[in-house]
Amino acid sequence: MSAPANPILGTVFHACGGLCASLCYTPQKKIRTWSWETYWLAQAAFCWLILPVVGALLTIPELGAVLAEAPKAAMLRSFGLGVLYGIGGISFGVAIRYLGFALTYSLAVGLSSVIGTLLPPLIAGRLGAVLAGQGGGWVIGGVLIGAVGIGVCGWSGWLKESDLKGSSQPNTFSARKGVPLCLLAGVLSAVFSFSLAAGQPVADVAAAHGAGHYQGNVIYLFSNTGAFVTSAIYCLWLGWRNRSFGEYTSAETPLVANWLLAALSGMLWYCQFFFYGLGHTRMGPFGFSSWALHMILLVAFSNVLGLALREWRGCHARTGRMLAAALVVLVAAVLTIAYGNNLGSAAS
Repeated sequence: MSAPANPILGTVFHACGGLCASLCYTPQKKIRTWSWETYWLAQAAFCWLILPVVGALLTIPELGAVLAEAPKAAMLRSFGLGVLYGIGGISFGVAIRYLGFALTYSLAVGLSSVIGTLLPPLIAGRLGAVLAGQGGGWVIGGVLIGAVGIGVCGWSGWLKESDLKGSSQPNTFSARKGVPLCLLAGVLSAVFSFSLAAGQPVADVAAAHGAGHYQGNVIYLFSNTGAFVTSAIYCLWLGWRNRSFGEYTSAETPLVANWLLAALSGMLWYCQFFFYGLGHTRMGPFGFSSWALHMILLVAFSNVLGLALREWRGCHARTGRMLAAALVVLVAAVLTIAYGNNLGSAAS
């Protein structure tokens, strides 16, 4: 039983997911005495392992029967693609060291937005039908406008770094090392969209058992677990190399505060895709555009959050104008995609 389409409400849910995504790394700033790998493994355990199980148990009726009936091949594909997505996340973190946050974000997220949105229908042979359908041109146009907006956000962030640091490049800047990592991060981050699409047959079984708009929560049992495996292997290797495992129990560490902050990070990360699922099931015939909406809104809210935290204070006026222009373009992209989805849903 398919859930009824409502692209406007779906866009609102995607906005909630984008807001959670923009907030999910802020608790990391308050972590004390833990190494990066200690924190990352703790929050990953919540967002990619514990919460997907809890979410599925609470929202998927007859979960045991769903898992028994669902095609095993779909589960394995979703898991395997989730593993690749985890590699993309690690590449993103390393690329920041060589290119800075602004360039890494604009290149990786912009690439992920376009690839993760347009490639699935292209591979499925449906892109031509999408373009020919009512509202399809608006949706594709909105995706491309969003990619431009993300690029302008990246440029404004570059200007910000120049204004605040007195140099347009960080000390460790290396395009030779950073660009390949950034491109790898963008491609493999987009793989999460493929992982969700691969798990859709499992969600269809959940829908038949009455999961409705919550059907996507069953996919996270596989896509998120795959991402956790990659992150766990990398963090455990770093922990062994740096001898940082003792930080989980050290009396010199604010354990309660750190665990709560890690749990909050994990909850916000998981909530972004909890709302993503609620939005995706309402987008109608152009559901593939959910990934672009999520990426565009993530970037928009991240920059608004930066303004609220006064991270742009002290920048030149031209930098502020560039950021304002970027936000206008991103809003235009969201409205264009939402409009195209609304036309498509009305026509169908």
